[in-house]
Amino acid sequence: MSSPSPSPSLAIPIATPSVDVQARRPAVQLSLSEVGVTGVEKVIRLEQEGREQLYSARFECVVELGANQKGAHMSRFEEVVNEAIGEVVLGEAPFKAETLAEHIAELVRARQGARRAEVTIEARFPEHKPAPVSGIQTQELYTLHGCAVSTEGGTRRLVGVTAQGMTACPCAQELVAASARARLAEAGYGPEEIERIIEAVPVATHNQRGLGTLHIGLPEGCDLDLDAGTLVEIVESSMSSEIYELMKRSDEAHVVEKAHRHPRFVEDCVREMIRGVVERFPELPGEVFVSARQENLETIHQHNVVAERFGTLAEIREELSGAGAHAVHTSRRAWLDSVV
Repeated sequence: MSSPSPSPSLAIPIATPSVDVQARRPAVQLSLSEVGVTGVEKVIRLEQEGREQLYSARFECVVELGANQKGAHMSRFEEVVNEAIGEVVLGEAPFKAETLAEHIAELVRARQGARRAEVTIEARFPEHKPAPVSGIQTQELYTLHGCAVSTEGGTRRLVGVTAQGMTACPCAQELVAASARARLAEAGYGPEEIERIIEAVPVATHNQRGLGTLHIGLPEGCDLDLDAGTLVEIVESSMSSEIYELMKRSDEAHVVEKAHRHPRFVEDCVREMIRGVVERFPELPGEVFVSARQENLETIHQHNVVAERFGTLAEIREELSGAGAHAVHTSRRAWLDSVV
């Protein structure tokens, strides 16, 4: 009896391409503004206010792709991020978010052979602070932003924060105050008495929870160190009142009254942020970029409201001095791309 024939192998041979597929010419030879990876999540160690802390961070890494290249090497983005975190963040002294973004952008550009690379980082970080009256310790969470664009001409960095607060509407407050004056007059109070009452009792209005975001951009070669905690203070103080996750009743009364004594529109918050940067950082050069954005989550409308101002410090200072005939607003994209 003859022995059975051996079964054919089920293994599938893996073909090795002789030519790098990503390096082939595309069917449509058109350059792409951005190609890369987004939503990369890592745990990183950063320095904040002289302390080392671990953060959960999200990365986006992109490069400009030439018209003659079919695709970027996607695995190299992940390799560079891991290398930067492993060798720099975990192995040596911790970086600032914008410095880490700069380091990764320069590595990505070199590995991909690209003309331009851009890296953005978003990380949530905690701050412990006391409630305003009771002094009870509360943990507040903020978002830290880091961004860098690297080209042959150098690397530009952005550092920023997002913080929440409370705003009180000035317009509705004026309407409520007018109605209160009329009712007090009908009740027999004189003009001086009415004004003393209005001054002593905070007038009602509708409120919003505000989301303020402030970015400061540092040009190539600028090694100034900007503290994220200071940026948070500027954002929070631009609104009617800061807010706290944990409060006693005395704290709640303080926050509500403070907000109603400092009513501000969404536009006011942006202007206050810009003024805060100008006053807190007089040493910053004119080529530094500033962007302030405020979004208020409405309570009596189904829509939200937003305001923003961006530009270089030179443009902003000139407008504030009254010297500029026409305000110039250099955008973030234009400022980042001005390194060639």
